[in-house]
Amino acid sequence: MVISVPRLVIAAPSSGSGKTTVATGLMAAFASRGLSVSPHKVGPDYIDPGYHALATGRVGRNLDAYLCGTELIAPLFAHGAHGCDLAVVEGVMGLYDGAAGEGELASTAQVAKLLRAPVVLVVDASSQSRSVAALVHGFASWDPEVRVAGVILNKVGSSRHEEMLREALDASGVPVLGCLRRAAQVDTPARHLGLVPVAERRSDAVDAVGAMAEQVRRGCDLDALYALARGAGELSGAAWDAAEVVASSPPPPLSSPKLSASLEQGGPPSTLGAAPPDPRHRPERPRPQTPDGLKDRGTGLRAAPRIAVAGGAAFTFSYAEHAELLTAAGAEVVTFDPLRDEQLPDGTCGLVIGGGFPEVYAPELSANEPLRKAVAELAFAGAPVAAECAGLLYLSRELDGQPMCGVLDVSARMSERLTLGYRDAVAVSDSALAVAGTRMRGHEFHRTVVEPGAGAAPAWGVRAPERRVEGFVQQGVHASYLHTHWASRPGVARRFVERCRTS
Repeated sequence: MVISVPRLVIAAPSSGSGKTTVATGLMAAFASRGLSVSPHKVGPDYIDPGYHALATGRVGRNLDAYLCGTELIAPLFAHGAHGCDLAVVEGVMGLYDGAAGEGELASTAQVAKLLRAPVVLVVDASSQSRSVAALVHGFASWDPEVRVAGVILNKVGSSRHEEMLREALDASGVPVLGCLRRAAQVDTPARHLGLVPVAERRSDAVDAVGAMAEQVRRGCDLDALYALARGAGELSGAAWDAAEVVASSPPPPLSSPKLSASLEQGGPPSTLGAAPPDPRHRPERPRPQTPDGLKDRGTGLRAAPRIAVAGGAAFTFSYAEHAELLTAAGAEVVTFDPLRDEQLPDGTCGLVIGGGFPEVYAPELSANEPLRKAVAELAFAGAPVAAECAGLLYLSRELDGQPMCGVLDVSARMSERLTLGYRDAVAVSDSALAVAGTRMRGHEFHRTVVEPGAGAAPAWGVRAPERRVEGFVQQGVHASYLHTHWASRPGVARRFVERCRTS
């Protein structure tokens, strides 16, 4: 299969240069021309894809080489961009910034190379003139495999300033494809973990995206940018398919006895030091027509287990592929809003509670006592519950003094310290998601702490930046601060659905 979707990667020398404004504005501007635009974001960030979705009318998708592996970047891209006229990929941090201590891994540059996509560099020109040429030259020449094919100048102060910048860049060989003036109306509010999500400011977010699109239309050469996108190299290979990967995913590894004790004593188990299996080298096995366990020998096709996924303004962090994998594994996926719904959806037999901002909505979540009780009853009955970060806080006894669901006997509170970074982890305890010994990569991003930080049966053993155990496994509950991407381990979704079916 040949993938020939026109595509651009929008990068910058550093964070704060205007990538989100330019990328979202380009998505909206091209969509207003009648193009079907596929939005993508490099890295683990959940918030920017919400703005991308608003701009394009399509689900925003992440491309994270650390969480998913380099081999899945092109297939996941092809899955999201299937049938589209154009794909716009917003980068992360600076062009060459990636996972700490891992070289180019998970950087925008690496993703651009894996996608054979031209890079457009967004430069904050507010405090420079001729020096912009040296900056662009450095980025364009640093890695000859990265094609920096154009520049968009952002935060330009005046016509004279623009003239000076363009004159300096004439000799660089990198064309100027846009020039955006300072415009306060496109600013989006931020707080302790970045931009305020779309779900919390829908009307204002619509206005902001409209302003971004208008600014890009006025200041950028859209025809030249589209022509550049059409010059992206062809990719070969199949698009990622949830049903296919669930059907062909191997069983999880066998349990590793005494794994938690080994971690706490500092002696790494063999699974902790080994690299995750490369999906390209997995042994072939027959692919069933339906995921395992769907058929009952006595009654034929069994009813799909209903899995409720938390949403609404307090729980906005999720990867689209998770719901797709659960559905492919045979589940019926429904959503509920812990801020508004007083009961779980009828027939719920499993919960997925992802990330978000429960600390912002603690009083409102606490006030919804009927739902808190329903969640606790389901969890104490042994139903599978997968909770990440915000989900962990919601299952706690209290959050900043406000009563939560009380599923876990832990106290959660806001903290001044930001916990941020990729994590290499191994499952310490058998759970509804994985058996002990399963290795996964994840990401932490929070300004809260829970006390204690791990239960008697921890969820994960983390190798770096410090060796520790983290999270909680209790009956069917798996709760942790770690955000994971199940596309890297589709067997996780299959196992969770099977647990929901049999619990």
